[in-house]
Amino acid sequence: MTETAPEPPREPLPSGPGRSTAYTTARAADRPGPASRDGNRRPAHRVRATARPAAPTLVAVAHGSRDPRALGTALDLLDRVRELRPRLDVRLGHIELNQPLLPATLAAVGRGEAVLVPLLLGRGHHVRHDLPRAAGAASALRTSVAAPLGPHPLLVETLYERLTEAGWQDTDGTRRDTAVVLAAAGSRDPDSAADARRTAAMLSDRLGGTPVVPAYTSATAPDVPTALRALAARGRHRAAVAAYFTAPGRFATTAAAAAPWIAAAPLGAHPAMARLVLHRYDRALSGAAPARAARPHGELLRAAP
Repeated sequence: MTETAPEPPREPLPSGPGRSTAYTTARAADRPGPASRDGNRRPAHRVRATARPAAPTLVAVAHGSRDPRALGTALDLLDRVRELRPRLDVRLGHIELNQPLLPATLAAVGRGEAVLVPLLLGRGHHVRHDLPRAAGAASALRTSVAAPLGPHPLLVETLYERLTEAGWQDTDGTRRDTAVVLAAAGSRDPDSAADARRTAAMLSDRLGGTPVVPAYTSATAPDVPTALRALAARGRHRAAVAAYFTAPGRFATTAAAAAPWIAAAPLGAHPAMARLVLHRYDRALSGAAPARAARPHGELLRAAP
């Protein structure tokens, strides 16, 4: 049984460092017993450890890219996730172009439970169709599909820091000739465009009201050059390009090449991205999704604190 968690309208920032304590186990303890014939103490009895079930495997799902930097970026991001939650089984699968492909990753997990966390930034065909289909085909696993990473304040914070690294200064937001193009991959799904517009509005707020316009590198309009020309026609000649991509690749490179001023790096393995991956995983387990199908013995999955 698989299910896809819809994006809730508003979410708070996840609190704390994200380290799980859900599967801490008790250790066996010896109690001194009566003396034996040789004078040594023997344990009266041994208290057995009662281990809680292991947390479901987190399967991060990347799109895949012919750019070799994309795979390295995904692996670096998952290393950060493991640092935050060392006992969690974290694996990577791709929709296409890179190994391991998602079906192979799910087969390697074997039996048990898994949560698919898409390393995708909005709703679209992959989230709605490809991931549930792959999860359903893994018949030995009980699976759920988390919401995509965006929109979320942690994404916006990462975008802001990437712009700052590229040369953006807070005083730039006060200039009447400054703007930002949020360059995204694009999708024919209208919900995906709505997610990009919401992220653009949140980034505008973070930049003190600087205009932020979403634009796309495929599938839908406007494309990045068209958005830049429209801003220039409004007197916004000093436009930065914010890369709304999880990793380097052809789309990010094309968007950056169009920038008349500064172009930010993709989101990448930023620490906030690792926190967001775990946040989506926890939300999928905590009941933020619609009611799950009954588990054996009536048990429901719960998020680790």
